[in-house]
Amino acid sequence: MKKILYIAIPAIVLMTIVDGLIKPGYISKSLIKIALFLVIPFIIAYLRENKNIFEYLKPKDKKSLFISIALGLGVYVLIIGAYFLISPFIDSTSIKKILSEDLGVNRDNFIFVAIYISFINSLLEEFFFRGFLFLKLLGKTTRKTAYIISAGLFAMYHVAIMGGWFTPYLFILAMIGLFVGGILFNYLNEKNNTILNSWLVHMMANFAINHIGLMMFGIV
Repeated sequence: MKKILYIAIPAIVLMTIVDGLIKPGYISKSLIKIALFLVIPFIIAYLRENKNIFEYLKPKDKKSLFISIALGLGVYVLIIGAYFLISPFIDSTSIKKILSEDLGVNRDNFIFVAIYISFINSLLEEFFFRGFLFLKLLGKTTRKTAYIISAGLFAMYHVAIMGGWFTPYLFILAMIGLFVGGILFNYLNEKNNTILNSWLVHMMANFAINHIGLMMFGIV
C-alpha cells in the first residue's frame, strides 16, 4: 500500500502545482499529466510486475457494460439538467477567462480540447485513480480504505482545477459530487477488475461538461 501511495501522492501534488501555480498551456499540461498519471506509474508499478496495462480495459461482463452505458446516459442528463438549474449562480464569463488566460483554451480550439478531455483525459484519470490506485489497493488494504483513498484523492485533485470556477458553496457541492462519483466509479470496477465500466460513465460525464462548454462559448 505504501509503495502505491509513495507514487500516487507526489504525482497528484505535482499535477496540482502544475494546474494551480505553473499553469502552462493546455498541450504542455496534458503531456505532463500523461507522464505523471500514465507513464511513470506504468513503468514503476506495472512493468516491474510484468502486467499489461490493457488488461484493465478488457470487457469482462456484457451486462455490466450495458448498465454502465445506461448509467452514463443518466449522468449526462443529470449534469445538463443541474447546469440549467444552477446556471444563474455560475459566472460563465469568469470561467471562460480562466480557461483562456490560464490554459489557452478558447472558442477556436475548444472542440479539439473537448475531444481530448472526453476520450484521453478520462482514460488517464481512470487508469490512475481507479486502476493504479483503487484496484491495486484492494489487494493490499481493506475495501473501505481503498474506496476512501481513491475517491478522496480523485476529489482533491480537482481542487486546483476548479477552485476559481464557482462560489464557495457550489465548489463544496462539486467536491462532494466528485467524491461520490469516485465511490461510484470504484463500485462499477470492483466486480470485474476493469476500468472499462467507469471509463464509459466518465466519458459520458465529460460529454455533458463539454456540451456545457460548447454552450458557454456559443458554439452550439
